[in-house]
Amino acid sequence: MEENQLLEKFQEKVDAEIKVEPKDWMPEKYRKTLIRQISQHAHSEVVGMLPEANWLTRAPSLRRKMILLAKIQDEAGHGLYLYSAAETLGVDRQELVEELLSGKAKYSSIFNYPTLTWADIGAVGWLVDGAAIMNQVMLTRTSYGPYSRAMVRICKEESFHQRQGFEIVATLAKGTPEQKEMAQDALNRWWWPSLMMFGPRDDNSPNTAQSMKWKIKRKTNDELREEFIDRTVQQAEAIGLTVPDKDLKWNEERGHYDHGEINWDEFYNVIQGNGPCNQERMKARRDAYDNGRWVREAAKAYAAKRAAKAA
Repeated sequence: MEENQLLEKFQEKVDAEIKVEPKDWMPEKYRKTLIRQISQHAHSEVVGMLPEANWLTRAPSLRRKMILLAKIQDEAGHGLYLYSAAETLGVDRQELVEELLSGKAKYSSIFNYPTLTWADIGAVGWLVDGAAIMNQVMLTRTSYGPYSRAMVRICKEESFHQRQGFEIVATLAKGTPEQKEMAQDALNRWWWPSLMMFGPRDDNSPNTAQSMKWKIKRKTNDELREEFIDRTVQQAEAIGLTVPDKDLKWNEERGHYDHGEINWDEFYNVIQGNGPCNQERMKARRDAYDNGRWVREAAKAYAAKRAAKAA
C-alpha cells in the first residue's frame, strides 16, 4: 500500500482503540515520538531516585528508612520497565542511556530541585508523584501496547508512593509548630515546580495535538494540570496547609480553581540545564555509569564464556 493508505489504516486502528504492537506498521513520527516520550519517562524514574537517596540514611525512623528504600527500588524498576518498552520500538537501551549522559535527552525538570528537609521527601511523594499519576493513569490507555501495559504496574506502585508522601506531610502538619512550618515550607517550594511537570501550556506545546490524534496522550497538559490543582488544593486544606498562590480561587462557573501564572521563564531555564541541581544530578549519573563499567564488562564476559561453553 502507498504511504497515505498506510497512514489512513493506522489512524482507523487507533480510532478503533486497537493497541499498536511492536511488529505492526506505524508512522516513523509515531515511533520517534514514543521513543522520545518513553525514554524521557525512563530517565526521569532513574534520576528521580537521587533527591530521595539524599535522605535515605537520615530518615527519622527505621520504618521511614525501610519505606523510602522500597520506594527508591520501585523507581529503579519503573526505569527498567520503560527502557524495555522503548526497546520494542527498535532502539538500543545503551543508546538511550548515552543520550541522557550526553545531555541530549531530557528528564523531568522537577528532579533538578533540592530536597532540603525531611518534609521535602513527603512533598516529593505527595506532589511530584501525585502529578506523575495524573499523567500515568492516562498512559495506561495509550495507543502503544507495551507502554500501556508497563504503566499498569507502575501506576499501582506510584499510587502507594503518593499516599506515603501525603502521610509524611500530614504527620508533620499535625505535629509541633516547627514541624508544621517545615511542612508548609516544603509545600511552598514544591508547588510551582510540580505544576510545571505537566509541561508547557497547550498553546505552546508543539507535540500535543499529534499525540492526542494518535492517542498517545488522552488529555492535554492544561487539562491534567487543572485536575491536579483541583484535587491537591483540597488535600492541602484537609491537613491545614495553604497553597502558595494568592490568585487561587474556586470558579463556580467553570467548576475548577483559577490559579496564578506559572513562571515559565524558570521552567525553560531549568530544562535548558540551569536549575539548582542540574549539574549535580548529571554528575551523579555519569559517575554511577563510570563506576559500574566493570560490572557491565564482567557480565558480558560471563555471558560470552557461557555461550562458548554451550557451543
